[in-house]
Amino acid sequence: MTDIRTAIETELKRLELPDGGNLISRDMVRALSVDGGVARFVIEAPSPEIAKKMEPLRAAAERAAASVEGVERASVALTAHEQSAKAPPKPAGGSDEGAPSLKLGGHPKGGQASIRPASVRSLIAVGSGKGGVGKSTVSSNLAVALAKQGRKVGLLDADIYGPSQPRMMGETKRPASPDGKIIEPLKAHGVTFMSIGLMLDPDKAVVWRGPMLMGALQQMLSQVNWGELDVLIVDLPPGTGDVQLTLSQRAQPTGALIVSTPQDVALLDARKAMDMFNTLKTPILGLIENMSVFHCPQCGYEAHIFGQGGVAKEAEKLGIPFLGALPIDLDTRLAGDEGKPIALGDGPMAQAYAQLADRLVQGGMA
Repeated sequence: MTDIRTAIETELKRLELPDGGNLISRDMVRALSVDGGVARFVIEAPSPEIAKKMEPLRAAAERAAASVEGVERASVALTAHEQSAKAPPKPAGGSDEGAPSLKLGGHPKGGQASIRPASVRSLIAVGSGKGGVGKSTVSSNLAVALAKQGRKVGLLDADIYGPSQPRMMGETKRPASPDGKIIEPLKAHGVTFMSIGLMLDPDKAVVWRGPMLMGALQQMLSQVNWGELDVLIVDLPPGTGDVQLTLSQRAQPTGALIVSTPQDVALLDARKAMDMFNTLKTPILGLIENMSVFHCPQCGYEAHIFGQGGVAKEAEKLGIPFLGALPIDLDTRLAGDEGKPIALGDGPMAQAYAQLADRLVQGGMA
């Protein structure tokens, strides 16, 4: 199969483009596959206007692929980059100076080449398998807690469909990209951070298929000027999909932290997340129990709303480190909504995140 693919690419290299180069050297071939004697791939034009003129080239590429020994039939589609995503509205008195002009999303490039930033010493994924268990809250507060301990910390919001870190970190300014290629990340609370939510209209949904998600993740890792970092924390979306797969295969995380509430329903999905990371050879650094207990601020009564000790028991059963339990806390929620993570303070919750950060530092993970 690999030999057939290589032969097809060799034939496509013979198709010269009017402005120089060929389909392969210009990286315009996407999703090349050969199955049951049928070769399929997509030619991605730089713009819709150029795509309208490329039908003869598409037909020629189809004939070239069909001429390869072992290929019975070829099917070639033609697509194009859409116009750049709409920018968020400018603030009153603001300007467009420094706003990035690069296209967001798009198909990933470079095959299976690494997209891990060379200047990042440790890359930690924070996942859960399930939404609503507090991954983003844990990610932002852990990043701040690590920064307070003197670490150089980055935070990447990889939840493309539901980015929440701009709100939680209190920064909504659009990052600059002076050359339209490299993005300058924002700084907040001692943390270097980036989110696709900073580059899109906050009221618009992201309606993308898998390849667009993978391309966006690649951009936010390899086209962001992260600088020298001790640790980059990646806040993952729920589930076990394209973003998690691309990150594990192409960014080689140092390891993953699994966040779950104690309840059985959350643990079911947390187990799937752990199985995914094990399958992808990403070490699981530990489990964190979030929303473990509620302390009534009026009477001091403790209520285990989501059950008790479920994550600790799961960690013990699997032989995975249990990194700590974080209570469900009103001040934590209010701090996140205000863009001032609770870890900035010195109260009980800030101390809990400081202890979690210290465990990662002492373990050489951050």
